[in-house]
Order: sequence, then structure tokens, then C-alpha cells
Amino acid sequence: MRTPVTIIGGGLGGLTLARVLHIHGIPATVYEAEPSPTARAQGGMLDIHDYNGQPALQAAGLIDEFRGLILEGREATRVLAPDGTVLLDEPDDGTGGRPEVQRGELRRILLDSLPADTVRWGHKVSGVRALGDSRHEVTFADGTTIATSLLVGADGAWSRIRPLLSPATPEYADISFVETYLFDADTRHPASAKVVGGGALFALSPGKGIQAHRESGGTLHTYLAFRRSQDWFSGIDFTEPAAATARIVQEFDGWAPELTALITDADTAPVLRPIYTLPMEHQWDRVPGVTLLGDAAHLMPASGEGANLAMYDGAELGKALAAHPEDTEAALAEYEQAMFPRSAAAAADAVRIHEAIFGDNAPQGLTNMITGHE
Repeated sequence: MRTPVTIIGGGLGGLTLARVLHIHGIPATVYEAEPSPTARAQGGMLDIHDYNGQPALQAAGLIDEFRGLILEGREATRVLAPDGTVLLDEPDDGTGGRPEVQRGELRRILLDSLPADTVRWGHKVSGVRALGDSRHEVTFADGTTIATSLLVGADGAWSRIRPLLSPATPEYADISFVETYLFDADTRHPASAKVVGGGALFALSPGKGIQAHRESGGTLHTYLAFRRSQDWFSGIDFTEPAAATARIVQEFDGWAPELTALITDADTAPVLRPIYTLPMEHQWDRVPGVTLLGDAAHLMPASGEGANLAMYDGAELGKALAAHPEDTEAALAEYEQAMFPRSAAAAADAVRIHEAIFGDNAPQGLTNMITGHE
């Protein structure tokens, strides 16, 4: 008997799981809080790695569709000192293993690959409880409920499913990003477009930095990074964009004007993105009928791995369930036993990457890491 799978969360991980299950003839329903596929901008660029994200898409039968989304040249990387001195300039020669795509486009090909009734939009979880005998009840904000014998939490950092398995809650990682955009930059902001180049830019000093990426067309997506307490950020009123921008740019006094223009000339209001993490080796004892994937299972500092790991989790869980059609618990145990060390290793790498980018040796720490001179 193929046990129907209930997936909470319609992000990349949950959708990859649903797609792999669909390929193997296993029914699944995805419950997503957002009211529609277009209700929210889906973030920026993702580098999809040849050792996890791409194998997940291969398992989902979508590797050709993925290749059609790749934005050429976006693997280029530049590292600058605050005064604009170029410390590293690596072009995209087409041989890298991390091609870049837009997150929203990747989500679209996953959605398009599923039967029309797979995703139930506008279903925000308000509560969940164990019913016994491996079954769980999920309650939605509109008062409706469902009961399921196989529940997967693919619902991100603040997962409502995680408490069924673990008491862990995300903690502030002592770093936050402030997000801005420049549009049509080649025409309207040529100096900033030139300094960013064709791919990713890192302009760094210890404890802070300006990171930017060229997305589709002339869009420059910028993240300003600060190793500061949440109290420090609470002193900035982000409901007043001009005042917030003025306060933030003070932190980059003396930096090259083509870099600070990524802040001062922004076409969008600055948005605060605090970074939270779960314990590096987060795991739980097997609980019948429920598991987690992606950020719900292993929230870590931004390192380029989060979306890749979520998709890989989804693909691996889907394959395990397909391989054990008569024994769901064996499938979940097999999946978790492989996922725990995989995610712990990725979390340790993420901490190391953050130290290279934002630690006391920035920006040299990042150039050493990229060139292999650590």
C-alpha cells in the first residue's frame, strides 16, 4: 500500500519531494501558506550545485528544464577591498559546477511538473498534534483539519511541524543582512554595474560587507552584512526607508562611492534579514509517521547550500519511500540516518565560510578560501 504523503510547505524542498513521489506513483499533497504561486517574490539567485541540487533535479526528471534556466556568466566572482581595490576577479569560464538560476523560475518548473491539484494554496498551519498509531492531525488557520499517517515538515526556519520531533528553536546567529535592489543598472547605475561585474561581488572588512549579485537583465541584488546584535538593529527604523538608508550607509563611511551607491541609489526600501540557525548537529529520535527536510531540519548560516540541501533532502526522502513501499518507518529511518551527518557537515562548512567572509581576516580570508590558500 502506498501511504499518501502530506507535505507542509511549498518551497523547493517540499516540491522536489512531491515531484519525486509523483514519478514513483506515490500520492502526495502539499499545503502552502501563501495564497498563490505569485503571492510573494521568491528571492534572488541560487547556485545549484553539481553534488546535491543538480542530482536532486535529476531524480525529479527536470535536469533539462533546469539547464534552460541557467543565466550564463553568473558564476563570476569578484572580491574588493573597501576602497574599491580588486583583490580577486574570477571570470565564469563555463567550467564551474554551480550554475546560477532565479529561485522563482526554479520553483515554477517544479510546480509545472506536478498534477494541478497537488498544491493546496492558502493553508497556513496553526497547530499540529499526535493522534497515536503514527498519525497526526494538522489544523489550519481557517479552522479546517486533516489527519495523516505520513507528515513531512518542509516549512522552513519557523517550522510548525518541528516540535513534534525536537524542542530546538532557531537562535540569532549574530549577523544580519540588509537587502536592496538596483534595477536597469547598466543604464541607470553604470558605475555600480561595472563594479559588480557579471556575477557576484564581495566588498568586505572585518564584521561587515557589501555583497551584490547580477541577476537577470540589469538587476543588481545587494545584501549588506553586519555582525551586530539585534539590539543594534532595533535602533534603526526600517519603516522610514530614507532614514534607515542614511543610518546604514554611515557604517561604510570612506568606502568607494561605486560601492556605497549600491545602498544610497537603491530602487527599493532596505529590508532587514536577520540570520537564525539551529544547533549544528541538530537531530532527533525517530518519531513514527513524521519527519523534516530543509531549513525545518537544519537551519544554518547562508552559504549557498540551503536550497540545494532542501532539494536533495526531498529527493532522497522520495527515493527512500519509493524503495520501501511496505515499510514507511524503514524509509524514514534510512533517510534521517543519512541526512543528519550530511547536514551537520554542511553546517560546519557554513560557519567556516562565514568566518572567512566576515571574520577578522576579511577580505583576505575569502580570497584565501577561493584560491585554496587557507
